[in-house]
Amino acid sequence: MTTSVRRAPGPAPIDHRAAVGAETARFAAVVEAADFATPVPSCPGWTLADLVKHAGSVQRWFSVLLHGRIQEPPRSRDVDLRLPAGDDGWADWLAESAAVAEDAFRATGADTPMWAWGADQHARFWARRMLFETLVHRVDAELALGVRPEIDRALAVDGVDEFLVNLPFAGFFAPKVADLRADGRTIRFRSTDGDGDWLVRLRPDGFGLDPADDGSGTADATVRGTAADLLLLVYGRLPVGTDAVVHEGDKELLAHWFANSAF
Repeated sequence: MTTSVRRAPGPAPIDHRAAVGAETARFAAVVEAADFATPVPSCPGWTLADLVKHAGSVQRWFSVLLHGRIQEPPRSRDVDLRLPAGDDGWADWLAESAAVAEDAFRATGADTPMWAWGADQHARFWARRMLFETLVHRVDAELALGVRPEIDRALAVDGVDEFLVNLPFAGFFAPKVADLRADGRTIRFRSTDGDGDWLVRLRPDGFGLDPADDGSGTADATVRGTAADLLLLVYGRLPVGTDAVVHEGDKELLAHWFANSAF
């Protein structure tokens, strides 16, 4: 599979490490007084307890990888999670997970070369990935509890970019991405609330962001919406047919994309 990467223009670079802490604090505050047996519709089969355990476990596992400065795919995901004794401890445990991550960030410089499953083979990949794991699952908790999610626009732009940059490499846990092939067909994702424009090109041997695109050309299909709505759409937290975004062009191409890009 081949890929090309072009990052969307945007505001000043995000401090992903600081944002992990901020998003985790928001997540913990959302669930602090919740019933942890509450189902999470956007993660079928999960309760809030399952959701929080997953989010905190990811932070703790990534932290182990950062401390180890791994140079090859890990062979084990065994981590001392120090899980809470009861449901009344989940919010504090999640907050402690962010503290574990902060310690790993201090110990490992962002530019440290590391193995990563995505495009960027440096420690910063894991901080950026951890941020959007946390943010999206914070949204899952809010949706489960009937809270209207709010996402900072700059974070949303960066999140869409992070998703599209790394999706071509996700085949080992999202095997359907191998079917995202076509003879040069293109899909443009464009935010309607500022900078944020990405052109994905599907080729016979794979797909990726088009590095030559300057945002002025046409595409075979286009998806327009706010950066936050685009982020929720690509992650499947908004239905494909939602009125929050506008779909233009080749409907079969878009259906093919969304059927095979689940992350």
